[in-house]
Amino acid sequence: MKVKQITAAVLAVVMIAAAAPVRVYAADETKTDIKAPAAVLMEASTGQVLYEKAPHEKRACASVTKVMTLLLVMEALDTGKIHLTDMVSASAHAASMGGSDIWLKEGETMSVNDLIKATAIASANDAAVALAEHVAGSDDVFIAQMNAKAKTLGMQDTTFKNCNGLDEDGHVTSAYDVALMSRALIQHKQIFNYTTVWIDHLRGGKTQLTNTNKLLKSYKGITGLKTGTTSKAGSCISATAQRDGLSLIAVVLGAGSTKDRFSTAAALLNKGFAGWSMVPLKQPKENLAAVTVENGMSDTVPVKADFSGKLLVPKGQEKAVSSKVTVQPSVRAPVAKGQKLGEVTYTLGGKVVCVRPITATQTVCPLSFQRVLHLLLLNLLYV
Repeated sequence: MKVKQITAAVLAVVMIAAAAPVRVYAADETKTDIKAPAAVLMEASTGQVLYEKAPHEKRACASVTKVMTLLLVMEALDTGKIHLTDMVSASAHAASMGGSDIWLKEGETMSVNDLIKATAIASANDAAVALAEHVAGSDDVFIAQMNAKAKTLGMQDTTFKNCNGLDEDGHVTSAYDVALMSRALIQHKQIFNYTTVWIDHLRGGKTQLTNTNKLLKSYKGITGLKTGTTSKAGSCISATAQRDGLSLIAVVLGAGSTKDRFSTAAALLNKGFAGWSMVPLKQPKENLAAVTVENGMSDTVPVKADFSGKLLVPKGQEKAVSSKVTVQPSVRAPVAKGQKLGEVTYTLGGKVVCVRPITATQTVCPLSFQRVLHLLLLNLLYV
């Protein structure tokens, strides 16, 4: 006679986006008004590319570089390496930056919070360098960290030579890589406290910051993220927006004017919101019955799957997603907690769009005389 397993544990299954996102395109792709040599539209939660034009062409990106700078700053804040209240003394190097800046003077102190404001809102080159030096100890070390992070994110077209985006030979990225680092940055929701601000002030109100992203005033749902313009890079932007549970990233590199930059980003975002929806992942109608265990200390093992999360689907096909449950009819002991015993497959138009594993929620040991005898003795002790 088999003895029922006494203890059980629950395994949470987390869906992780694929490292190489699948590219999917809406039917009206050719109608998108792209006034730039390179562009990408990406859905943020899945990393799926909805539109691309020369996505891997290596180009300068001007101050869009600061997306990576801000990402490393956010990570340093999260780990407690730095704090928003830290006071940073501007170095001679930071104070020497040209282009957009807040006119830091050597030795002037400013909080990390204010330096992030200046970097994210006004695209201040001197503030970006001051932050880099505070995080890493030196600008050079920080730039090395930027390049290391780029590799971690799969940014194969990118080489950073500085942290602020000033034109420099060999300082290049691609529209796809910018989308990748933008996706990583917006996972730090704190960044929106800065990128959604239109006007702010520093130095007790003496220095006004005006956001360089004019879409904040004209586009519904815009949340950021970073603009950039230099003679070498042209007009660039990584624009992020959210509507109805859909989060999009529109990257535009090399536009001929600020007008074209913003109109192209808006066109890409419009394309995404008009063509795609996020729908909740539905639990299949079939019940996930316990799986029979052969030669185990328990006759069956309970199973579960994680049905949280959402799917990205073309608009109008929200109800066309179907699911199929496949589970092993039986399994031979031992069974490990978390062992995959089947899967739920979601399809749309005959194509697989999501797979969730079905796993054992507890361990089942093999049946043995010693284990049975041990449990019988325990039972006798408590009679």
